[in-house]
Amino acid sequence: MGRKWNNIKEKKASKDASTSRIYAKFGREIYVAARQGEPDPVSNGALKFVLERAKTYSVPKHIIDRAIEKAKGGSEEHFTELRYEGFGPDGSMVIVNALTNNVNRTASVVRAAFGKNGGNMGVTGSVAYMFDATAVIGIEGKTADDVLELLMEADVEVRDILEEDEAVIVYTEPEEFHATQEAFKNVGITEFTVAELTMLAQNDITLSEEAQAKFERMLDVIEDLEDVVQVYHNVDLGE
Repeated sequence: MGRKWNNIKEKKASKDASTSRIYAKFGREIYVAARQGEPDPVSNGALKFVLERAKTYSVPKHIIDRAIEKAKGGSEEHFTELRYEGFGPDGSMVIVNALTNNVNRTASVVRAAFGKNGGNMGVTGSVAYMFDATAVIGIEGKTADDVLELLMEADVEVRDILEEDEAVIVYTEPEEFHATQEAFKNVGITEFTVAELTMLAQNDITLSEEAQAKFERMLDVIEDLEDVVQVYHNVDLGE
């Protein structure tokens, strides 16, 4: 798979923590998920998933509570889920997921983020076919062999299991996300180093030093956009 998931998470959290953008984005995701059903993770699978992700990024409890209370209060604020696809330098591909209350604004700023930084936004389907929807879950305190045995006993199908630093990272089908977590929780593992539903590139590429610098600048601009909640790409950044 080739991705250092814990390192990516820590790098992103460190970058975003100073501006609190990650918390604002999670607040929006939690609010939207809570509006999709009951504002209770026990009965609302979408909310449960977002809260699991938020926990791995150490999102403060007051941010979570405020977003859920806002949903309970019947706020009329409405967000639309959008996906954009585009290209960066030298064959790099990017998928951008956004939540917005102004579709035209978001389309404009995402297009500008690509265009002003050496990339260009493509049409729907121009990039996504080169990515696979994947669940990624990481734990500590077990070996890869332990985890494989545990998940086999729980009848959970996995794509791959890798050891990364002191963690074990499980790659599985998106529909196996909750079953994988429950298998771990059943043996007392309730803390996860990563818990993501992501889009994994089928093939990562390595850019020249110059092209990678351009790509990272473009990526930073896109990730910093207020409406953007997730960005996926096919570049090996060497994390």
